[in-house]
Amino acid sequence: MKVKLQIREMKKLPVTLLMIILTSNVFAQSYQANWESIDSRPVPEWFSDAKFGIFIHWGVFSVPAWGPTDAAVYDKYAEWYWYKLMEPSSKVNANFVEFHNKTYGEDFKYQDFVKDFTCEMFEPADWAKVFKESGAKYVVLTSKHHEGFTLWPSAHSWNWNAVDVGPHRDLAGDLINAVRAEGLRMGYYYSLYEWYNPLYKSDVNKYVDEHMIPQMKELVNSYKPDIVWTDGEWDHPSEVWKSTEFLAWLYNESPVKDEVVVNDRWGKETRSKHGGIYTTEYDLVHEGIMTETLSHPWEECRGIGGSFGYNRNEFLESYSTSEELVHILIDKVARGGNLLLNIGPTADGRIPVIQQQRLKDIGDWLSVNGEAIYGTTSWENADAAKLPNVFYTKKGNDLFVICTKFPEKPLIINGVKSSKVNMLGFNGKVSVKSTSKGVTITPPMVNPATNPCDYAWAFKLENIN
Repeated sequence: MKVKLQIREMKKLPVTLLMIILTSNVFAQSYQANWESIDSRPVPEWFSDAKFGIFIHWGVFSVPAWGPTDAAVYDKYAEWYWYKLMEPSSKVNANFVEFHNKTYGEDFKYQDFVKDFTCEMFEPADWAKVFKESGAKYVVLTSKHHEGFTLWPSAHSWNWNAVDVGPHRDLAGDLINAVRAEGLRMGYYYSLYEWYNPLYKSDVNKYVDEHMIPQMKELVNSYKPDIVWTDGEWDHPSEVWKSTEFLAWLYNESPVKDEVVVNDRWGKETRSKHGGIYTTEYDLVHEGIMTETLSHPWEECRGIGGSFGYNRNEFLESYSTSEELVHILIDKVARGGNLLLNIGPTADGRIPVIQQQRLKDIGDWLSVNGEAIYGTTSWENADAAKLPNVFYTKKGNDLFVICTKFPEKPLIINGVKSSKVNMLGFNGKVSVKSTSKGVTITPPMVNPATNPCDYAWAFKLENIN
């Protein structure tokens, strides 16, 4: 009787709606555990629209919080402190050993740092407010770095997680709740490998089956993250990590299957080839410096300073200025990417003030110019209209001309026509003239009272053709 009633009610529905209901289950995408199938899943649109996110490297490494400042990019990373102590094969690594022995003594083990990872000043609501005011749209926290210490009470990391030892607090859970309360998305970085996990060292296949994959599923099921950002993949191909099997579960069965975003770090062969978004790091990819525009969704990650984890050895000169960071954001977005800008909190749970200040300045700029950043795409004619210190983004039929140096002369933009131009945040008129080649924009005269922002200025050309 109940079945007949349901059929009778369905007959009353409009034909188009009925067809949608009947076919949605039949043709629902089911992803198989191979790269051809996994790569066919589109990156959720929310990510490409977001443009700016906050990366957070926080863990036991935040206690020694030390790295050299005069080394190559990867050798500056304070979050690699434990590895550098155990692998003193180079001059840079020897510097870590020398610092450690002088400061803590030769008998002080890395694991002993956990007692000082107290996080007593960690206020997740305050952090979330800083992120919101920065203009960021999403946050990625290191749930577990290569040291294996988890920021949530993982059943697979007994006595080496933030609830069993150290702060005795679910840091990952507390933060994701606060971030989402501010209307932002949040996900987790997760290192596939662990430097000194005995199981990983002795039997990688057993490590993957009994530790890594169960732990990743635990993380996803417990917190339902918007992003799963993996790393530490380089020791083995994706087949060993069983990456496609995990991703098939993530896309087909997990509670975040429709909205979750993943990156490309799933095996030593996968960067910029497989997974979800492609990633660069301080402009570096495996093949060298990344300078081109990509049609595939991608993201640049970097620190405000030279390290991801907090490095108390850094000087003011080690930090990018607010102007440099705004220009980096503009460059990435104009080339079709996102910027994931890292902060390194202290072991007691504070975001260093200099990092807060940089985020505040970016947020102030975005509060004026966000229309030229969020939800935009790269402009297909940017190379033809190339000008010094000028970048382009596009949204619908509108073109944004972003100048990282205030133009002292008229801007001639070839290949477009538009009758209406304004400068974002400026109340006055902007003169525009059409020519046979394109349009000429005459920048307005501004003074300290009328200047809408610092660092970069955006002109909006409406309804270009």
